[in-house]
Amino acid sequence: MKYVVQLGVCLLLACPTAESAELPQFRVPGHEAEMTALNELHALHHRHAFTNCTLWDIWLPHATLWTGQASQARYRTSFLTRRIDAEGYVSMQQHRGMAHSEGWPFPAWQQSTGSGFHFSNHHDVWAIQHFALQPLTNTDGWEIHGAEVESIDPVWGLRLKATDDVVSITTPAFRCGTIVAPFARLEWAARGLSAESQPRIAWLLEGEAEWKPERYAAFPPLRDADGLQYANVPLYRQPGYAGLLTRYRVLVDRAAGSHIDLKSVITAIDTRHPITNPLYVIGCTEYFAWTGDVAFLRENIGRLRTAMRYGLDEFSVPQEKHVRVPWVGHDGRSGLVIGPDGKKTVRPGLGVGNNYWDLLPFGGHDALATMYAFDAIQRFAALERAIAAHPEWAVPRDGEPFAAEELARLADELKADFQKRFWNVEHGRFVGWIDVTGRAYDYGFTFVNLEAIYYGLASADQAQSIFTWLDGKRSVAGDTSSGADIYRWRFAPRATTRRNVETYTWPWHGPETISWGDQVQDGGAVLGFSYHDLMARLKTHGPDDAWRRLCEILAWFREVQAEGGYRAYYAKPGRGLLQGGGPPGGLGMDREFLESVLVPQVMLYGFLGFTPTAEGYTCHPRLPKDWPSLTVTGIHIHDQVLDITAHADGRVEARKGM
Repeated sequence: MKYVVQLGVCLLLACPTAESAELPQFRVPGHEAEMTALNELHALHHRHAFTNCTLWDIWLPHATLWTGQASQARYRTSFLTRRIDAEGYVSMQQHRGMAHSEGWPFPAWQQSTGSGFHFSNHHDVWAIQHFALQPLTNTDGWEIHGAEVESIDPVWGLRLKATDDVVSITTPAFRCGTIVAPFARLEWAARGLSAESQPRIAWLLEGEAEWKPERYAAFPPLRDADGLQYANVPLYRQPGYAGLLTRYRVLVDRAAGSHIDLKSVITAIDTRHPITNPLYVIGCTEYFAWTGDVAFLRENIGRLRTAMRYGLDEFSVPQEKHVRVPWVGHDGRSGLVIGPDGKKTVRPGLGVGNNYWDLLPFGGHDALATMYAFDAIQRFAALERAIAAHPEWAVPRDGEPFAAEELARLADELKADFQKRFWNVEHGRFVGWIDVTGRAYDYGFTFVNLEAIYYGLASADQAQSIFTWLDGKRSVAGDTSSGADIYRWRFAPRATTRRNVETYTWPWHGPETISWGDQVQDGGAVLGFSYHDLMARLKTHGPDDAWRRLCEILAWFREVQAEGGYRAYYAKPGRGLLQGGGPPGGLGMDREFLESVLVPQVMLYGFLGFTPTAEGYTCHPRLPKDWPSLTVTGIHIHDQVLDITAHADGRVEARKGM
């Protein structure tokens, strides 16, 4: 039975109204031991389940917004201050790297046969640790005209005072292919620069003796208050940008009397991910559904519509009915090629990461990115529909509203295309992506297939086929893992079931040196994504199958905790190699694996069937046969706190939480 509740008019059973200071609890009579372990797992990972990095917008808000006002307040601030560039791309906001400043931190120029010039390494901790980045101490080899060098500052870098109207700063000679330099990235500052100034960067190609005055790319000027800022200049869009780069020249006009600081200028890989826009949209719409925060919606709707439109237009979604990534290095081809003789060729610039699985060259025609676009489209259709139904919200028309019915139709078209385009008929499962040459990549991506079911993109027959493979009822020719070995790690299925030593981004050029299962993206496993397994089982095989899998996870967790936790348990040989904090490993569950908090959410979103909406919530419980009831306490929804109990006989009770 499905319950639809509009808050403000719902009838609550009388109980104390004080807000609970504790983390919400999951309770099932007769299964106290399992619930104790589940609540412990939830508490263990909830405490660290927040980041400003856009990559986790699809998971951490989903897992934490319902647990209290602190989580809601943190994400409100994060979403309102998330960087969105002038074109509409939502920044990744991971740590500082040596590539596109709004993208993923790597591949870095140091890994790409590119070049970089740094007059300061202030705040570049990652580059110092991994590449021993040292700042320049002089301007040897540089050509500087129209300005005098004041100093080389440890924070600001090269400090110049403009003496002429035009300042020209030319780098020393270097040599790299344009394929590893789709962007030139500057970090610079200016004070006293004319408002009419138009900075630009020019480039010299190998074999050219003279600079071409008409060949340059402009970038935005800076003002006194801006401080050090990045400029990511898309040189790849310029006509004739192909060949070997040999120098950059930065030109700043109307500069006389101003002060210009140049911290760095580098050749930058396009490390943007095509998923940040839909993930941001998903996170924001989920925030609004949980909070009903109309003030947030009024303030952010223009940015949301801009982000949504960029995510559709940049990847030709309305035309192609899926995500096609057009960026340099993101065409789905591998950064490695192994010839018939076994000789390996590394191809810098190819195989750039596109999502959480950052070593794998998703891209081209991208199944995972299409899933996230599909979910964002559906959510945004619901949001625009709610805005239209509530004129009293006074939500502005900033960013040009979408027609909800058009978005809904587009979602249907994506679903139909997905089921045909990405389905491997021979293997009975979905591929990860299809590259620009038409080659499909199928390494037995369990996460792709489980998420396809979770997001509603798989047909019923496809879902059944996927589980006959995952549950070992059939084997796929060529797979390294089959049968019970797919769940060899107990807490989750292997991320992939076929050994991959040839399809990666080029900096990961020795995958064969790491044993099968000792790398997360090659036979390893991630705890958090068991959530999609549980939810997909619930949808496909029902609550008893999902409960059986959850019990297996909880038995593993109790065993791990009894031996002192993850690090102590996996320190013993033969149990697997943990990743976390830097070194590669096959198992991801702590430290940077923030998404581990997802697993307990099956209780709320799965078995209880709770869904927040703009007006309230719906509740569609699906309890295993041996559960007399399920109670989830401390559900923070639209300024109310509820304890909800679903009974085996179909009754649902909502009480004001403590």
